[in-house]
Parts: sequence; structure tokens; C-alpha cells
Amino acid sequence: MSLRVNRLAAGLVLAGCTQLVHAAGFALIEQNASGLGNAYAGQAAAATDASTIFFNPAGMTMLPDRQVVLVGNLIKPQAEFSGTSLIGGGNGGDAGGLALVPNAYFAFRLTPDVHLGVGMNAPFGLKTEYDSTWAGRTQAIKSELKTINLNPAIAWKASESLSLGAGLSVQYIEATLTNATGAAPGAPIGVVEGEDYGWGFNLGALWQLSDATRIGIAYRSEIDNTLEGTLSVNGVTAVNPVFADVTLPDSASLSLFHKMGERWELLADVSWTGWSDFDELRIVNSGGVPVTPPTTENWEDNYRYSLGVNYHHSDKLTLRGGVAYDETPVKDAYRTARIPDEDRTWIAIGAQYRLSPKTVLDFGYAHLFVKDASIDEGLVDLKGSYESSVDILSAQLTLNF
Repeated sequence: MSLRVNRLAAGLVLAGCTQLVHAAGFALIEQNASGLGNAYAGQAAAATDASTIFFNPAGMTMLPDRQVVLVGNLIKPQAEFSGTSLIGGGNGGDAGGLALVPNAYFAFRLTPDVHLGVGMNAPFGLKTEYDSTWAGRTQAIKSELKTINLNPAIAWKASESLSLGAGLSVQYIEATLTNATGAAPGAPIGVVEGEDYGWGFNLGALWQLSDATRIGIAYRSEIDNTLEGTLSVNGVTAVNPVFADVTLPDSASLSLFHKMGERWELLADVSWTGWSDFDELRIVNSGGVPVTPPTTENWEDNYRYSLGVNYHHSDKLTLRGGVAYDETPVKDAYRTARIPDEDRTWIAIGAQYRLSPKTVLDFGYAHLFVKDASIDEGLVDLKGSYESSVDILSAQLTLNF
């Protein structure tokens, strides 16, 4: 069976919530609705609510005594191929699909200077699915990855101007990857399924430079995984077990939050992700022998730049806007059909409405303009290009008590 594993397959072994990735690589930045309206600008410094547990745990020192945040993100990626291959077939239809991604957070003040919290989210994930008769069916048909991350955290207000935070990430991963095992119509479908647990940590610091300005810096560690599962063909197990060692990348962010008078706030952010760890993916049997030829990845580290504004229309209503530019880690020469990734530009809007001092609603919407991606892959000589985009709609309920 030909297992063509690109960043999606890497995601296969890595993680995933059921959708195409929306930050570059297969990272999921959709961890709240309050930040979506700013295109997630300045999230390591904003400390808007308990979702700061993910973006910068030090921000918990700016929250009320107890807070619960519940979030739902609707994500609709679109990826349509146009081209040809030696084996013939259609263009595969829209490889994206609608997905619901939930998040939840709880934070509370333990002492005047110490806060504790816990988050439940999905930091990595993706899904693509083509028609089973499409031109690239020997490369990929369906790829689905899910992660669930439990993130307990602690924050300490070290001084009036400095807060420090740390958290632990415990992640469950499961994944499914399918493709046709031959070029002929009706060829058997090969399926790789697997799961694993892994752990890592996140750190953060928050500096209050003045009443109007603060800076946040945050780091999330690598997470090592050994995915274990089976390789089956038309429902019959062919190899059991199979393994793949993959490292989820580390990331770092530098953020700015600045008040500009009574009503306006400026947010800015630069984030880095260490995708260059992905240079090759091997799927092997229990004896360490590859069950498919190793796949060359050769990803590069990438940067994400974002800028956002808040406008406080009244005590109850805040309006938000933001833009971002997210570089792809995938080189043109190594792009595959599983994830036809390219640079993307975010345009986002949002709003917050305070129903009462204890109850807050947040909404956000973003459209991602994805650069057309060219592809020239595989023994079947799959050649063409992709037109892609992503729409994200998020809602959030915040309760203070």
C-alpha cells in the first residue's frame, strides 16, 4: 500500500481535531471566541478571560476570583483541486468539511497572588476527504486526526508589574488515514489507524509596563508521540501493530496590549512555530521495518504576524477587528495532496456584549484567504493546483462568580 504522508499524515501521527488546519502546519489557534475578532493578535498579553491558560497562563492573575469559559468554533475549510494524473479520475470535490471545535476553561484565585486553572482544548488537528475515484486517490482519500488536550496551569503575581505562569499539557491523539492501494477503479482501500498519549508544558510571563501597556511572552513545548495502531486493507488487518515517532512542534509568542485613550485598544503579535522538526515520517512494524517508503517532509519553521484593535462602544458593547499573515511551513517541492497548504491572510471581526457583571458573550468571525497552491507529486504524476479558503465562526460564554 502506498502511504503518502505529508503534513496531514504527519498530522495523522500527530493529532488533530476533525478539520483542516487553520494556523499554518496543522496547529489549531482557535482556542476562544474573544480573540478571533482580533485575528488572535496579542493573545499572550490580552488576558481577556480564562482562555489565557492556553495563550499565556501568567494572564490568570488579571482575572476575577472565579471564571468559567465555554466556547464553540464552527470551521469550514474549502480546498478544491484542479489538474491531472497518469491514472485519470476526477478533481475530488471539496476536500474540506464543516467541523465543530469546542473549548472550555476554568480559573480561580487560590490566594491574593496565586491563581489556578485548567483548560480543555485541541491544539492540533485536521481533516481532508476526497471522492474515492479522484485523480490522486493513491496518494490520499481521507485523513482525519483528533486531539484532546488537558492543560492544568498555575500563575503567580511576583510583583505589581510582573506575573509568571506555567502549565502541563496531557494530550490524547487518534488518527485515520486512507488511500487507494492501486490505480484501477475499485482498487482496495488501505487504512492506517492509531492513537497515543503524550505530554508537554507551557510557560508565560506578563509585564505591566504602565497603566496603558503590557507585554506578554509565552512558550509551548514539543510533545513526543509514538502512534500505535494497525494497517488494514478493505477492512482486513494487514499489519498489526504499526508505529510512527513524531514530535509535535514547540511554539513561542511575543504580544503587545496597549490602551489608546478611553475607548481604543491596540493588540499586536509575532508567533513562531518549530515545524523544521518534520524532515521525514516513517511508519514501521514491530521489528522497526518500514511498512511503506519513508516520506520526506522537509518542513520549515514559520512565523505568524497579527494586528488587532478593540473599540469600547459602551460599558456593555466592545467591537473588535484584526488582520494576520500566517506563513506555511511546507515547501513547494514537498507539498502533497493530503494537505495542500499555503500562506494565508486573516481578516477578522468580532464583538463582546456584557449581559451583566457576571455574564459575558463573545462572538467572532474570520475569513482566511489562502494562496493558490501548486502540486507535482508521486508516481502517478499528480499535477495541478488548489484553490482554498477557510471560514470560522465562534461564540463564547464567560461566567464570573
